[in-house]
Amino acid sequence: MGNRETVSASVIIVNWNGRDFLETCLQSLETQQFRSFEVLLVDNGSEDGSVAMVRERFPWVVSIIENEKNLGFGIANNQAIVRARGRYIVLLNNDTEADERWLGALVAAAEAAPSAGMCASKILNFDRRDVIDNTGHLIYRDGLNRGRGRLEVDVGQYDDASECLFPSGCAALYRKSMLDEIGLFDETFFAYGDDTDLGLRGRLAGWQCVFVPAARVYHRYSATTGQYSPAKAFLVERNRVWVAVKILPLSMLVVSPVHTLARFALQAYGALTGRGAAGRFTSQYSAGSLIRVLLKAYWAALIGLEHPLRERRRILGRKKVPGAEIRRWFREHGISVREIALKD
Repeated sequence: MGNRETVSASVIIVNWNGRDFLETCLQSLETQQFRSFEVLLVDNGSEDGSVAMVRERFPWVVSIIENEKNLGFGIANNQAIVRARGRYIVLLNNDTEADERWLGALVAAAEAAPSAGMCASKILNFDRRDVIDNTGHLIYRDGLNRGRGRLEVDVGQYDDASECLFPSGCAALYRKSMLDEIGLFDETFFAYGDDTDLGLRGRLAGWQCVFVPAARVYHRYSATTGQYSPAKAFLVERNRVWVAVKILPLSMLVVSPVHTLARFALQAYGALTGRGAAGRFTSQYSAGSLIRVLLKAYWAALIGLEHPLRERRRILGRKKVPGAEIRRWFREHGISVREIALKD
């Protein structure tokens, strides 16, 4: 790796009982053509020998932060960001394998676009490498997001796009100067939606996001937390509310419950017909379990509302883009209720 004092990029990996995936991830970093980087690992209380394996097998990992328990995605990444030396902060999930040109392509794109605070990787399915996981994120009008192109066969249909709304935290580059300006991850989220919040805060501050099709990563989707677990469903919906409260202009926020009701109606149909995330959830659990999770999520969102309301005043008070630009995001990077509700 590059000289520790002069590295361009700091790659951060958060791990929680991911030893089976972590070795593949770190091996792919060993083969990167771009060499001016350091790797920081944050372990969230793993009990599977992950840390011992890394120390023995990958002694070049410059920093290992060991937490006694799972502190979540945001806290763990923030712990590493404040120690990072690079001009660019690069997040990489432990359940990924990076193409050898991945990091170099991200850094080159950032160097070529000084107005870009973020760069999104082309994330493909680990087992079916011609299938897209995401190429950046799209957003629904109530604040919920979904990966662009998810589950589509990759025929280069997004490779000409130079912009996306914001990157997936699975494999993303953030300019350190942007983070110094807007702040780090919101640690109240724990997991899910925190990359949405950070990305939209960056956009509101006037930073752009570049999609980098040459930066390919292969991802085992939700390998650590499970694709349709009650814990994930709870966090996704609670945090979606907080994103909406923090970010959406008032004119959009007041009508967002209408869009949520439309989504719920189609998700109910999906639960009955086995389509979409609701259908997959109810195939493993029950419809009653899903309703209970959603009610719990909304109650948690309500009692925790003071923080996002306080953050809203700070974020929107400093925004540098007009309302017309925000409306453009939802027009050009929006997602239909049918797609958000009925696709996996």
